[in-house]
Amino acid sequence: MTTPVIELRAVSRRYDDGPPALHEATLTVRTGEAVAILGPSGSGKSTLLNLIAGLDRPNGGTVTVDGVRVDGLGEAASARYRRTRIGLVFQFFNLLDDLTVADNVALPAQLAGTARGPARRRAAELLAALGIDRHADAYPGKLSGGERQCVAVARALVNRPALLLADEPTGALDTASGEDVGKLLAGLNGEGQTIVIVTHDLALARSCTNRTIRIVDGRVSEEDAVVDGRVSEDDA
Repeated sequence: MTTPVIELRAVSRRYDDGPPALHEATLTVRTGEAVAILGPSGSGKSTLLNLIAGLDRPNGGTVTVDGVRVDGLGEAASARYRRTRIGLVFQFFNLLDDLTVADNVALPAQLAGTARGPARRRAAELLAALGIDRHADAYPGKLSGGERQCVAVARALVNRPALLLADEPTGALDTASGEDVGKLLAGLNGEGQTIVIVTHDLALARSCTNRTIRIVDGRVSEEDAVVDGRVSEDDA
């Protein structure tokens, strides 16, 4: 049996006096899995992702990622954890427009202490592997949405994270670009990368994940294996 990358035990998160955004969630994601987190808006999907990423803290329970108790980290330790253990991909890319594609990809490695030369070589390696090395010296504003998301994925992978987290990675893309990103994520998972995706995009879940988790009203209500690349419409 493969090693768990993510272990959540009875994790809850409540904001002010409202109902819990997440209620006693327990979840295990093992090395090499690709998992889609599905559910309606406001169900707790992004809260779950933020807790795994160390961008938020639970009110109860424990969050362990790649052997690190994330829920107990201070601000500086959380920042180091995100730089070294996980890669983050967002809906709107969050690339720096005044840096070239190559510099955008290399930046997290340099922030983690890698010298400029090795960081640039790692960036070039990733851009070539993802088929976008021809854009290395371009600026993000000159690229299509799909190309910018591929750059964002490369940036997320530059420090060789144990876990890749993606929050609605096709939400700002047209259908064709979304399909390309799905193929990219499926290929990365095929090479062993552990991936967790929050999405409303059933096509994305079908194309690049092997397990789905449904969240309703802050509760993990069911877990399904993806069979032959198919996910039930009820998981949207």
